[in-house]
Amino acid sequence: MSSQPIRRWDRETALVAWLTACVSILSFLLYLQRGEILLYGDAVAHINIARRVFDSRTPGLLQLGTVWLPLPHLLMIPFLLSDWMWRTGVGGSIPSMAAYVLGTVGIFRLVRAGISSAAPSVPMIRLAAWLAAIIYATNPNLIYLQATAMTEPLYLALFIWAIVYFNEFVGEPGKLDDTQRSIASSSLVKCGVCLAAACLTRYDAWFLTVAMCVAAVVVAFRTKSTGHPRKIGLGKFLVLAAVAPVLWLAYNGIVYRNPLEFATGPYSAKAIEERSPAASHPGAHDLQTALSYFLKSAELNLAAGNWQKLWLLLALTGVIPSRGWKRTRAQMRPMLLLWIPLLFYPLSVAYSGVPIYVPVWWPFSYYNVRYGMELLPAFAVFVALAVYFAAQRVQRGAVRFVAAAAGLMFVAASYASIWLAPVCFREAVINSRGRISVERELTDFVEALPPDSTLLMYLGSHVGALQCAGVPLRRVINEGNHRTWKQPADLDGLWERALANPAKYADFVIAFEGDAVSTGVQKPDLIPLAVIHASGEPKATIYRTHPLAR
Repeated sequence: MSSQPIRRWDRETALVAWLTACVSILSFLLYLQRGEILLYGDAVAHINIARRVFDSRTPGLLQLGTVWLPLPHLLMIPFLLSDWMWRTGVGGSIPSMAAYVLGTVGIFRLVRAGISSAAPSVPMIRLAAWLAAIIYATNPNLIYLQATAMTEPLYLALFIWAIVYFNEFVGEPGKLDDTQRSIASSSLVKCGVCLAAACLTRYDAWFLTVAMCVAAVVVAFRTKSTGHPRKIGLGKFLVLAAVAPVLWLAYNGIVYRNPLEFATGPYSAKAIEERSPAASHPGAHDLQTALSYFLKSAELNLAAGNWQKLWLLLALTGVIPSRGWKRTRAQMRPMLLLWIPLLFYPLSVAYSGVPIYVPVWWPFSYYNVRYGMELLPAFAVFVALAVYFAAQRVQRGAVRFVAAAAGLMFVAASYASIWLAPVCFREAVINSRGRISVERELTDFVEALPPDSTLLMYLGSHVGALQCAGVPLRRVINEGNHRTWKQPADLDGLWERALANPAKYADFVIAFEGDAVSTGVQKPDLIPLAVIHASGEPKATIYRTHPLAR
């Protein structure tokens, strides 16, 4: 292939990035102006975990905690140094927006490279790559999530680029010269870097990493030459792939005295499920039902009504040629790894206490519907490939472009069916109503407190009130102010001492019914000032500590 198309494609890649950045910024400004980037309680929690690393009575990296992986919080920290970016949530959105752009560029590059070696028509390659990028970038649910501090956009970008580099590593063994073989080895190392970063972002990547390590070993040892760069780069790849999980297990073992604290501790998904009033969730210990709920969540993130089944049909049409066409199967097989979420999430729902509730099936509510977004890269790539393979069967150029136009119309019609109310946005709105109602009242109360006063409060549920009020977290004694390595309890920790003698350490106490402050604080010297209650939310009581006790 000539250098001219390559240069033109490089300009096209820059154009993809520029257009995606425009979509990202404009949509972010819209959601920011409407006050909707902090609807997800998890987004608020991510921002404040990052903020606590430097804004705390006991600042430091231990404020990162254990259940959520640290990379998203570390990326937010530079932006959250600004009080304005913290209060508005803008600092948490910036890494997601950058990841959204990078993810779209990765999809474009993956499709372009995956079919370029066997494609007789450069225009059709370009159309397929653009279609995949459009499917990914214009998804209404991803457009909302990338405007928030949620971890999905960052993970998707790292997931996509890991597949991009793995695809370059695989290549076509018989057609690689020395330079291309060196590039293949370098690509495998880059893939390992992406996997390491992904493993520090979401636990999905741990499952993905195992699958990709097995695939890399198989590809490398099918190469006959012992000195082949594929085999040389394999060791570096395996080390990079393993380093992040090993470090996280070591961190949990040293700090919490339990390497699996994130999976078995009091804040893990399993522990939360056990404390839940519901006996179980759909798909618990039922892999088939769990798969059905995950697939339905993926469909709801793509379209409404009958459009959903067409996505599955088209994606399967794109998968079949990748298994059967001799010219393209070497380049297509790495793309099949995009379907890894089909294994991980049903297993998590069935056996790890991770529920998914969809509004169209029992219990007819919204919970973790956004997990279906993990299949968006697979749908984007394989629907574009289905259109490409269908067009390739037609000899007339005009008919090929009609097929491409039909693909674009299908995507536009599908996304139009959910554009006004994307399911992830609805999930955020519905699940935030009670929390936001309580936090608004609490914000008004906290803003009226003396600016030098100290608060005692559990931050796990309603830290958003302090964020909106602009109360520095170093003024708040919270559950993060204790030494976790002191087991089974740290009686000399600041948190424990404040609970035992609140009047000595704090001016005001904020207790939500059932939280650690409500159940653990000594109340003889507390004077009730106000009670805040919203439907479906625990009652909040604000106390003043007795001045004589201080």
